[in-house]
Amino acid sequence: MSRLNFHLDAVASGSRARAATFETLHNTVQTPLFMPVGTQATVKAQLTQTLADSGSQILLANTYHLLLRPGAEVFRRLGGIHRFMSWERGVLTDSGGFQIFSLPHSRVMTEEGAAFQSYVDGRTILLSPELSIETQKAIGSDIMMVLDQCVPSTAEFSIARGALEITERWAARSLAARGDSPQSMFAIVQGALFPELRKQSAAGLCPLSFDGYAIGGLAVGEAKAEREDMCELTAALLPEDRPRYLMGVGTPIDILEAVHRGVDMFDCIIPTQVAQRGGGFTSRGFLQLRRSVYKFSEEPLDPACTCRTCTRYSRAYLHHLTKTGETLGWQLLGLHNIHFYHQLMREIRESILADRFLSLYRQKRETLDAEDLDNPPVDLTPRKHKGPGLLLGDYEVQTDEDGSALIRRRSTGETCGGSNPLEESARLLIERSRLRERLAQPTEEPLAVLDMGLGIAATAMAVIRLYESIAAVQPTRPLHLISVTSELDPLRLALRHNRNFLHLRHGAPPTLARDGQWQSRQYSGLAWKISLADEFGGGAEALQGAEIIFFDPFPTPSNPGEFLTHLAEHQVGRDTELCSYSVFRPAILSSPFQITEEADGLIIARV
Repeated sequence: MSRLNFHLDAVASGSRARAATFETLHNTVQTPLFMPVGTQATVKAQLTQTLADSGSQILLANTYHLLLRPGAEVFRRLGGIHRFMSWERGVLTDSGGFQIFSLPHSRVMTEEGAAFQSYVDGRTILLSPELSIETQKAIGSDIMMVLDQCVPSTAEFSIARGALEITERWAARSLAARGDSPQSMFAIVQGALFPELRKQSAAGLCPLSFDGYAIGGLAVGEAKAEREDMCELTAALLPEDRPRYLMGVGTPIDILEAVHRGVDMFDCIIPTQVAQRGGGFTSRGFLQLRRSVYKFSEEPLDPACTCRTCTRYSRAYLHHLTKTGETLGWQLLGLHNIHFYHQLMREIRESILADRFLSLYRQKRETLDAEDLDNPPVDLTPRKHKGPGLLLGDYEVQTDEDGSALIRRRSTGETCGGSNPLEESARLLIERSRLRERLAQPTEEPLAVLDMGLGIAATAMAVIRLYESIAAVQPTRPLHLISVTSELDPLRLALRHNRNFLHLRHGAPPTLARDGQWQSRQYSGLAWKISLADEFGGGAEALQGAEIIFFDPFPTPSNPGEFLTHLAEHQVGRDTELCSYSVFRPAILSSPFQITEEADGLIIARV
């Protein structure tokens, strides 16, 4: 019998999305649920009253940090964390396992626990499962997490297996350390990206009397598609009569996808972290309030939102606060972002109960991942090319048999686009390359990536999305992306119709098309520019030093072999990797590039 009295209210048709209700020691909780992160017994720049007003049901605090300051004895004397921080609803305490994982050079892992040096007073502390639970009992949280050993999702099999095995043993010790405490406890399923290890971890933990189960070890380096697949697999292994919690996730679109795969609970620092940088999530996409386009805007941040920020303040004022670095800007944007997350959870729950989740899912996917839809790009087309809305120079917009939009070159008949060009580029090109591995290298030297043949920017945007997903959770090597193209008309035409080309709903493509370059405001290490060149790669001398080349040109050069030869001449002596399709195999073989891998119609080659 679960201490949470968990009740499954509904499961959506055609989906694994669930709506449920459970009871903590302080309140009744409805899922799907987002928990704002209050690491040190405070959600950054927010009052507990505004959190309650926005709909927060559970706040997340961290055992590792609270153990060091103010210390367990403070909570014992003052009656627990609820009284300490003036919060009357639920609290979940993380065990500190992830924080220990984040200190690879200043901790020692043993069977007994993790020994580390306190950043407060320098003393050495052994964080064992027993100490973690003893501290969480003193804190007085409603839900305690077992101490686990977290490893990168991209860890080798042997390392991932060792981590899940020690996590299982620590889970049993944590459960024993709880004793007769009325506090609930969640176990954490590990296993990195190995399905057999996830199954082994779930099989070892589910028979134990835990009140809920968390999916750990994701959002720490893997690709978005990998996270979603592993999330779906793991959620299906967990008991239906217990809450399922995906730790450390994520953006609104990440949460929507995870709900679709059967997850109930989420936490992440993104709402307040993004707010500190001037960002706001809205029903019309993500807005960066630092942009000068908002300097004179009297509109609310989100006209569809009822939070205090949106009902009282203009975008112009939020822009001013952000540009001047005023803390109030961080507070107001954080208030809104948290309200936005909770409103999304309410809408998802209502759709599950009404059995219309799939309709909401399709609708939300179009806007949650978009950027600045309220300020679409201006018409960037040179006057001499203007004509009917579906035509631009030698290019036209067409509709495929399945209703997907395409850009077609009229003189040759070749097309690009389709149902999901971003996903195709990510799956077929980006994930096959060593881009993720190179971004993880501990160096400040920028990684130069060439996108040969810009087209409608699907490959370039797949690179940018991967960088953003990694940089959101860990330090990342700077990336300079250079798109080499002979013309911009395909991109400009697609931007005119960005409702049909969803991957372009981001601030980068219109800025690139207008200015020839784009610099991320959120991640200072991410930059993108255009290099205009003729079809034989003229100007490649300026592109020396590229470590990765994605060769998916649109339009296709009349002599791709000469194109590649010209490019390779300026890369000789460097560890350059070329990712392309087998249709270009003859051209690659006629150039200085040497094929090193070939499968599934794709080719990896090196100079």
